[in-house]
Amino acid sequence: MSFSFFQDSHIDFMKYRRFFVAVSAVLLAVGLFALFVHGELNLGIDFAGGTQLTVKFREEPDLDQLRNLVETGGVDDVLIQRFGEPGDNEVIIKSAGVSGSEEGSRDLIVGALDDAFTSPEAAGAFDLNRNGRESLTDLLARLDPSGRGDDPEAARVYYAEQASRVIEAREADGMFAAAAAVDAIDGLDESVRRALRDETVLGSFAVLGSENVGPQIGAELRQKGVAAVVLSLLGMLLYIWLRFELRFGVGALVAVTHDVFITLGLFTLGGFEFNLTTIAAFLTLVGYSVNDSVVVFDRVRENLRRARSRPLVEVMNLSLNQTLSRTVLTSSTTLLVVGSLLVAGGDVLRGFAFIITIGVVIGTYSSIYVASPFALLWEQYFGREARTKRRETKAA
Repeated sequence: MSFSFFQDSHIDFMKYRRFFVAVSAVLLAVGLFALFVHGELNLGIDFAGGTQLTVKFREEPDLDQLRNLVETGGVDDVLIQRFGEPGDNEVIIKSAGVSGSEEGSRDLIVGALDDAFTSPEAAGAFDLNRNGRESLTDLLARLDPSGRGDDPEAARVYYAEQASRVIEAREADGMFAAAAAVDAIDGLDESVRRALRDETVLGSFAVLGSENVGPQIGAELRQKGVAAVVLSLLGMLLYIWLRFELRFGVGALVAVTHDVFITLGLFTLGGFEFNLTTIAAFLTLVGYSVNDSVVVFDRVRENLRRARSRPLVEVMNLSLNQTLSRTVLTSSTTLLVVGSLLVAGGDVLRGFAFIITIGVVIGTYSSIYVASPFALLWEQYFGREARTKRRETKAA
């Protein structure tokens, strides 16, 4: 059994085009106000430059205390926010770039956290929550708890495999909360287990991720990101102009620009981080929005060939009704996916999912009430009939 939606519909979309163009103008004004007046984009490290650390703590941290600690350690312009699910005890620490330093302010931040959270007894000891595979392999090869020193190369391969087991177990939870977690690691040699128990400590925090982008690189990425979106818009206009007609290209360009600015305004109001993933989301939105408009304009072109004498406004109404079922079904199924990503995708993907979700809704609306009316408006002022009327007026 199959179901059909909006088959043989006769909705007069163009009758209300002026009203919906006014609605779009209001939405666009809200988006521009949010973008340029109400606040500014929450630029991520990709574009703003600076240092970003993702840190996990054994106990829930106090953000004000962390901020004071880091600032006391010599790092200015610090932004600290919670990350992940409640109970993960994870935070993101952002700071401005440090000129002349490839590591940025990473060492200063970690040093400030060390001073506050590392006990004097553990200072200088090998921290199992902070060191990686290579460092752990070096430690085990030096200690040689399994007595494999006769063949150094084979010993290092063996201890590298043991170190990998330890690091993989740590990465599963982000950090070892207690010594029992180390004892529970599968496949670990008992002598290695004893060495870890005797020669290492479990720090109160772990650095899960570290990024540093210089201000010049950030500015370059920002310029290239904006250029990518602008060039994609111009490319779409050129393609539709060549593939169809200029009036349809103008309608599609106005619609997709409308979608981008409204979505960007809502994105700004939501306080999401603007980064390279955001640019990818907007490029996806541009493609989706134009695809919707192209489907409608392709049907308009077919109907114009069949009924050349009919007014363009009637042909557009007919074409919109004929493609309405496809538009609604495609948008609905897309929303099911991106809506699920928005709800359950986590903090990392939330900004991306927000743009696609809002973009699908706005893009579906604009393909009907923005792209088609503006293509019609272009035709009325710059089309063949308009040019003919101007020539007749001049001749008279």
